[in-house]
Amino acid sequence: MRSPSVVILAIAAAASIQTQAQSNAPYVVAETQRGYDNLQGAINAIGAGNGTILMGPGVYKDCGVQAQGQISFRATVPGQTIFDGVACESKAALVLRGRGASVDGLVFENMKVQDANGSGIRLEKGNLKVTRSIFRNSEQGILTGNDPTGSITIDQTTFSRLGRCDRGLSCAHSIYIGDYGSLTVTRTRFEKGSGGHYVKSRAARATITGNAFDDTQGRTTNYMIDLPAGASGLVSKNMFVQGKNKQNYSAFIAVAAEGKLHSSNGLSIRNNEAKIAPGVERDTTFLADWSGDGIQLGANRLGRGLKPFERR
Repeated sequence: MRSPSVVILAIAAAASIQTQAQSNAPYVVAETQRGYDNLQGAINAIGAGNGTILMGPGVYKDCGVQAQGQISFRATVPGQTIFDGVACESKAALVLRGRGASVDGLVFENMKVQDANGSGIRLEKGNLKVTRSIFRNSEQGILTGNDPTGSITIDQTTFSRLGRCDRGLSCAHSIYIGDYGSLTVTRTRFEKGSGGHYVKSRAARATITGNAFDDTQGRTTNYMIDLPAGASGLVSKNMFVQGKNKQNYSAFIAVAAEGKLHSSNGLSIRNNEAKIAPGVERDTTFLADWSGDGIQLGANRLGRGLKPFERR
C-alpha cells in the first residue's frame, strides 16, 4: 500500500501533466484555464455565462457559433491568430447571437460561401466590440442582422480586399451593419475594396471618426460611407481618397439613399479631408443627401473636382 505522501505526489504529477496539455491547446478558457482542441468546445464550455477564450498564434481552419452568454475572443499575440476560409452555418468564422461579444487581435481571411456573403463575423444580435483585428480577402468583413437596442464598436482594425457586386446578387461590403442602435468606428483603415461600399450602416446613430479610407487600389467600389436609412451622429477627422476603378463615383458619403428609417437631423460631418487620387480626372460630390433633414455640414478640406453637397 502506497504512503499518503506518494499518493499526493502522484496527484500533483497528474495535475501538472493536465495543466501542460491545456497550455498547449489552441483554445483556453481564461477563467478555468482549461484547454480545448476546437473553438466550439470552448464556446460551449462558457455557455450562458461570461468568459474569455484565449487563442494562440497559428492558422485555424475552424469556426464557432455563440448562441448565448458574453464571450471575449482574444488573441494572445495580436495579428497572429488567423481564421482562414471556414464558415459556420455557411455564414462566418464567428457567428454571434449571444448577449454580447468582443474580438481582439484576430485575423479573418478568405471567407466565401454559397450566398456570397462570407464574413469574418456574422453578428445576429447583441453588442459587439472589435479591436486590433484584420479582415481581408473575403466577400464581407462584418455583416449583421438587426438589433435596435444593440451597439457595435470597431477600433484600430483593418478591412482590406473586401466586398463584391457580381453574380447577379446583392452587393457585399467591407462592413454592412443592419438596423442597430449605434455604430462607432475609430482609428480604423479601409482599403483595396473589391466591390460595394466600405461602410454601409443602417444603425440609428453612427460615429465614424479618425479613420482612413484609401480607395486608390479599389476596384468596382461605390461609396466610402453609405447611411442608406439615414442616421444621426458624427463623421469627422477621416481621410478619404477616391480611386479610379469605381462602379459608382458620384459621392463619397451618401445619406438616406434607400429611404428614411432614421432621422438625420443633427448629423454632423466636419473636419474631414477628401480628395481624388492623383491622375484621376473627374467631378464628384462629397456629401449626397436624399433625406432633406437638417444635416450639419461643417468645414471639410476638399480636393479638386469635389463639390461639398448635393441634394438628391
